[in-house]
Amino acid sequence: MRKPLVVTVVALLFGVACAPEPVTPAQPMAAAPPGNGPPSAAAGRIPQLKIRLVDGGNYDLAAQRGRWVVVNFWATWCGPCLKEMPELGALAKQRKDVAVIGLAYEDIEPQAMRAFLARRPPGYPVAILDTLNPPADFEAPRGLPMTVLIRPDGHMAKTILGPVTRASLEAEIGPPALR
Repeated sequence: MRKPLVVTVVALLFGVACAPEPVTPAQPMAAAPPGNGPPSAAAGRIPQLKIRLVDGGNYDLAAQRGRWVVVNFWATWCGPCLKEMPELGALAKQRKDVAVIGLAYEDIEPQAMRAFLARRPPGYPVAILDTLNPPADFEAPRGLPMTVLIRPDGHMAKTILGPVTRASLEAEIGPPALR
């Protein structure tokens, strides 16, 4: 009788691994309300992120100033994460004023990640995070996917827990910048 209970508990834990609490798409976690200042320590700050990419290159968030940056925390085992990858890729490809970076929040070897990305090319750079030592300027994800929007001036604008779409991100970002 214990074995079915253990199997049920394990199945429930895996079923909620992507989102530990019920969320709706694009639910704001740390949005800065107009005129009220940031409700959390993260919102409104200028985060730093220098990281080695899976393809061997380097990524520096500061080099993206002048563009919106979509920082997407995800994992290969997270169904909602995989579903939003094409949306993020389309946004990165079609909006020159927007950059996207995927931060794989899982324990995976670079070779395994490269093989995964060869089968599912995202269309934007990807880095693997050390889950025991994530980037200090970003809150650790409470669930996946989690997306952080960085304004063109480098300040954090909003943190979104749960899946995003190109349309939901464009609603936050606004129309393409005219230059």
